[in-house]
Amino acid sequence: MAAPGCVFHRTLVRSRPGPNKVSSSSPAVCRENLDVLDLQRYTRDQGSSVYFHQVVLSGDDLYDVTLTDGDCRLQVTLDPSLNRLVERNVLQSGSTLCNAIFSPTMSTQLPSCPGAHGEGDSYRLVSVEVAGGETDGVRRADVDWASLPWFGSSGPAGPLLPLRANRSVFLPLWNNVDYSGDMWRETPPTEDDDEEEEEEEEGRRPAVMVSELRDSYMSGRRGIARGVIQHQLIVRIINKSHLMYYGRMDKNCECPYKAVLEVCDRTGRVCVVFWNSVCVDWYRCLKPGDIISLRRYRVKQHYQAELDDIEISVNSRNPAAQISILPESSVSPEYLPPAPNYSFYNSKELLDRPHSSVCDVIGLLVYSGRPERIRSRDGRGSELLEYRWLQLEDGTSDQPIMVKLFSTSQPETHCKLHPLSVIVCTRLTLIKATDQTNVCFYLTNTTYTQVYCTGLGHHSVMSYRKLRPVRQFLQWLKSQDDGQVLSRALIGGLFIYPPPPVSLETYMKDRRGEPGFLQGVELQRELERLCYRERRTFCVQATVTMVTYSRKGEEDHCLFWTDRASSLPPSSSSSPHPSPNRSFSTPSSLTSTPRSFRPPLSSSSSSLSPTSPSSAVSQLTPLHRGPRRTPCKRKQLLQDQTPKKRHPSVTRQPEQNNKTVILFEASREFLENTNGEDDSDDDDDDDASSFVTAPLLPAFPPIAMETLPMLYDHTCREEQAVAVAMGGGATPERCDLAVEDYYTLRLRALSDGVLVDAVFLPHASSSPLLPHSNTWTSILSHGAFSSHAPPPSPADLIAMAAQLTNQRLVCVLEACHLGGARTELVLSRAFRLAD
Repeated sequence: MAAPGCVFHRTLVRSRPGPNKVSSSSPAVCRENLDVLDLQRYTRDQGSSVYFHQVVLSGDDLYDVTLTDGDCRLQVTLDPSLNRLVERNVLQSGSTLCNAIFSPTMSTQLPSCPGAHGEGDSYRLVSVEVAGGETDGVRRADVDWASLPWFGSSGPAGPLLPLRANRSVFLPLWNNVDYSGDMWRETPPTEDDDEEEEEEEEGRRPAVMVSELRDSYMSGRRGIARGVIQHQLIVRIINKSHLMYYGRMDKNCECPYKAVLEVCDRTGRVCVVFWNSVCVDWYRCLKPGDIISLRRYRVKQHYQAELDDIEISVNSRNPAAQISILPESSVSPEYLPPAPNYSFYNSKELLDRPHSSVCDVIGLLVYSGRPERIRSRDGRGSELLEYRWLQLEDGTSDQPIMVKLFSTSQPETHCKLHPLSVIVCTRLTLIKATDQTNVCFYLTNTTYTQVYCTGLGHHSVMSYRKLRPVRQFLQWLKSQDDGQVLSRALIGGLFIYPPPPVSLETYMKDRRGEPGFLQGVELQRELERLCYRERRTFCVQATVTMVTYSRKGEEDHCLFWTDRASSLPPSSSSSPHPSPNRSFSTPSSLTSTPRSFRPPLSSSSSSLSPTSPSSAVSQLTPLHRGPRRTPCKRKQLLQDQTPKKRHPSVTRQPEQNNKTVILFEASREFLENTNGEDDSDDDDDDDASSFVTAPLLPAFPPIAMETLPMLYDHTCREEQAVAVAMGGGATPERCDLAVEDYYTLRLRALSDGVLVDAVFLPHASSSPLLPHSNTWTSILSHGAFSSHAPPPSPADLIAMAAQLTNQRLVCVLEACHLGGARTELVLSRAFRLAD
């Protein structure tokens, strides 16, 4: 019981309903600060609407928030009207809240779950203010919050459970595929079965085989077709699906999960479907290659009606299945199931594989993108699917292996996908798209995709480590140098792949069936609807009214061109220029892709003259700065003007005395256990480059850090991984950016005059750079500078911006919400409209 002097006691004790009493109708207001310890999501069920009868519920999600006042903890439900605070990542774990208003709930309204508090105390958070800026909010590392008492006479009777639905588990905040919480077991449930122990000594023999089950069911034998099968089935797991969540607001299932295992014995393959709480007990414990014993299961028609086959249904009741993991030595040799088969293809072989082929790949990770989300296209449309881009190298071709990796129910693995790790991805499908000059391909998930990564002990226990393609890759890996790989390793940043076409006709053909052009106000509305890290592509017809050239952190010193006639304020009938503080109006717009970076030349001009009566170019003066210590790798980045054929082309000087330590560590799981040391030094040098400034600066949003790719630093890899993760933390102070300079284009929508700012990086491209004339029209349509000539300097490019005067463009915009009031808007292509 919390002390009477605590904030919760002073605020809530008067409104707390007593036994068999109706709660007070007046809300309780807390004027003191509270901290968010945890935020948990779950889906509604049929009874959830009774708790929120006065609110129109939109969407399936509900949220429970664990708060602390420093003296005790309190679990409350977030009113659905406040869900948007979570969906936009405004309210998050660690947030500080003020002016919180609580509404008490009758104890009779609580679901009958073991997680309810002793006296039935329950509150709903109906209004709150989230403190802006940096706060001293409670963090797990700062206090032992788990030791704080719960508000009320007693704490929960067990693990925290959802307050407003009869669910036994919470969902992760950002997807429906991963598991969340300590209830998901890492080790198998204990079994006390003497018969099992005796049988292990003698050698196990299955009582029934897969082919016998199939033949019996198909022939209609009553015992197989309708009954519970007690006969022991011994099979090996060949493939393991991701978790499939089927919870809906019109269903009351407590644990609505299923997972599918493809298993085999010597007579054939079959699908085993784990249902409900069996997934919680067994999903994390099982992996492809394991041998399992099954008893008390049912045989059913395969869930895909078009397949004339069976599946084995395993549940926690009716009947309660018996499952155990068997060591290979315990199974009689004549009944030992065959090992899994793998189909490894290297980057050279993938070029010749047909579309939709299922492949396994192994490679050295050189780029690990940030997680993003897109809307599901399975007909429901409300679910957000989390994914990230990976770039692997295996030394067989200059074209890397691109992987669009969605969640695979392996969150502990996905958070360890650092560059310079050896990654194995199984059961991927090949996607091919014809580009203007070559065939562009990438790999993405199937239902059974699994990921194995250096540092988690995966490779040493998987049978693929002995295969010839894996051995050949390891031989190539031994020849690689840490410094050389580090020089091109990147992490984070917005990534656009496959690259958009370079002609309007091809682009419109590819967009067939998708929504057309948006008006300016429609674009604003769509940007406001984005959820955290949700990624979408929009098209608008616009003209360019301003172009600025800036460098990250030095936006007060910029080059800019403005079209004076076009930049006049719109008439009263048009939408006004958006406020910089509104995310939908002037979104922070960031770099597009971290591959093939080629920075523009530094400007040496001190002044520019207007090139047309309708335009104005800033008068520039040198900016005198004191010496600044800048790593030599950044200096090389600024000086390198030659396009590289190998991607990405941003390089750092290879570091001395650091040959293959990291790469050896990455591959040692395939070999004998050997200790190695990580060594990564940063050599500094003075930055003698000068910059220029404008006396009158235009108002435009600065580029945000989340989408700027960082040069990978092995010594602070954990901090970098946290910074790019969903809901991630601050960018490490030591990080070096792959690109620091960028252009911002102010666009005026032709439909209604609404102004939006979008970032454009012509020196960043996800495809081989094509030759063109390096005019603004060609640069915008290709999304990059030409590959056959040195790129124009920033000063020259700003001077040429008058070419954009009164040009009508089809602008392709990549939008991603970054949390809070920040939405990035990146111009990936702009095609000129014919008169």
